[in-house]
Amino acid sequence: MAFDPATLTFDADGLLPAIAQDAESGEVLMLAWMNAEAVARTLSSGRVTYWSRSRQSFWIKGETSGHVQHLVEMRVDCDRDCLLVLVRQEGPACHTGRRSCFYTAIRDGDEVEIMAPEA
Repeated sequence: MAFDPATLTFDADGLLPAIAQDAESGEVLMLAWMNAEAVARTLSSGRVTYWSRSRQSFWIKGETSGHVQHLVEMRVDCDRDCLLVLVRQEGPACHTGRRSCFYTAIRDGDEVEIMAPEA
C-alpha cells in the first residue's frame, strides 16, 4: 500500500510532531514539526525537512549548519499524529552544539546538564 501524507492527522495549524532518532544508536536527538509538504520533501529528497513555526518556512536540517540529517526510515505512530524519523546524523543535532536537544536531566528535583557541547 502506497503511503499518502494526507492520511496523517495534523493539528489545527497543519502540523504534527516529528521525533528524530539516531538510526544506529537509538538515541533521541530532537523534536520538531512537519506539515504535509515537509513530509513529502523528506521522503523524496532523503534530507529531513521540517517546518519552522517561528520562521514560517521550510527548514532542511543542516542546510546552514552542515549538521545534516539523512533519512533512514520514517515511521508513523498508531494514531497517525506523530512521526518517528530515523536518521543518520552528521554532527550535533541541537542548535546548542550538543548531540541531542535532550541534554538536561531532572535528578532529585534538580536540573543537571548531562551532555556538553561537541568540540
